[in-house]
Amino acid sequence: METAPHPKPPRRFALMGLVFAVALGLDQFTKWLVQSNMDLGESIPVIDPVLSWHYILNPGAAFSIGTSVTWVFTLFQAAVVVYIAVIAARVRYTPWALALGGVAGGAAGNLVDRLFREPSFGMGHVVDFIAVPNFAVFNIADSFVVCSMIGVCLLIFRGVNLDGHRPEAEDAERAAARDEED
Repeated sequence: METAPHPKPPRRFALMGLVFAVALGLDQFTKWLVQSNMDLGESIPVIDPVLSWHYILNPGAAFSIGTSVTWVFTLFQAAVVVYIAVIAARVRYTPWALALGGVAGGAAGNLVDRLFREPSFGMGHVVDFIAVPNFAVFNIADSFVVCSMIGVCLLIFRGVNLDGHRPEAEDAERAAARDEED
């Protein structure tokens, strides 16, 4: 069975770049708004009691884990962004472009904080401000990473390659075609 050829990589690359830019831009813009309009530790109810803005600086990862090894998170986030940039030209499937653009953009958003915020280069604290009851305080970058990683997991579980093909499904089709010939 022949399928239509996939669009050239630059189109998906551009989509991935757009998602990356939106994630990074929204993240940094909202962090700037919070830092410009709130005092550290301040909370503002948004949809009481389920959502509030609560401005904190996080030296660690989720739930402030690893506060003494901030540099590890800096290296990991940089590695994620570089890896996705390296494989980006191979992406020819829109869901992969969306998911990887979101992961890279979110990782880059927190990486910017790690590199350029106090207390020092590579050890900067991440601005977090979205608070929901009984959960961690997080930011837009974290949201992009989590939602996009759910997409990545779904694509992997479905067995979809970066080019949109599902090798198992193609193998099954070939086997069925051979059975029909016999």
